This record gives sequence, C-alpha cells and structure tokens, in this order.
Amino acid sequence: MKILMVCLGNICRSPLAHGILQHIADSKNLGWEVDSAGTGDWHVGQCPDRRSIAVAKKYGVDISTQKAQHFTTALFDKYDRIFVMDRNNYRDVLRLAQNEEQRAKVSLFLDDDIVPDPYYDDALFEPVYRMVEKRCQQLIEQLSK
Repeated sequence: MKILMVCLGNICRSPLAHGILQHIADSKNLGWEVDSAGTGDWHVGQCPDRRSIAVAKKYGVDISTQKAQHFTTALFDKYDRIFVMDRNNYRDVLRLAQNEEQRAKVSLFLDDDIVPDPYYDDALFEPVYRMVEKRCQQLIEQLSK
C-alpha cells in the first residue's frame, strides 16, 4: 500500500501523519510506503517544522530526515490513497485530479473533520500529534484488512 499525506506547506501536519503512519506500519511489518506533500510550494526541500520534529521525537517517531515536496498531478499515479488534512487541501488536490479514478483516491484524513494547522500556535502541536496518532492507528486497522 502506498499512502500520501497532504497539508498546506508539508512541514507540520502531513509530516507528522507521514512519520506516525510509517512508524506504525513498519512496527507491524506491513511493507507500506508512506510519504507527504504540500499543496503550496514554499517549503520544498526543507525539513519539517522544528516543533513537529520535537513532538514526534517525544513519542519515539523520527521525522527529521523528511523533505517537503509540492503536490503535483504525477503523485496521483504513484499512490493508492491520498489523505488531506483540511477542506482547502481537499479542494486543491481534487482540482488537480484528471479523472474519477484519481478523485476516488482522495479523502479527508479525519473523515468529516479537519486537522488544525499548528503553525501559528505552539500549543497545538501536542494535541495535533495525539489526534493524528489516533487516526493513524485507525487507518492501520481499516486499511490492513
């Protein structure tokens, strides 16, 4: 299974989801490939936000070697599932889809809710981590059946 996590800049939310899901999948020997991207291109090539790196490290997940990439139409063909962190990302990714098969791969990470962007609020990194980790556990259960 190849899964892509998408947020706006690919430095806060999607790197956490990428790292957490890959960590859990690896611990269960699922052989999954998880990656992340951003709908914006401002941070391409950069490591995740230091606060995302710190909160992940606190829970034993190393995301420090990830590099931000920009979401492009080519990624539709590379991944089986694409999970987006909020409704704006969802719209932006769907706008790039060229057919129904590509659109069908895209869904909100949290079903009918959004993962808040912690970029402007240090206090959000911990709750966002816990929210993402809980959802990643659910995804492992749902997608490994």
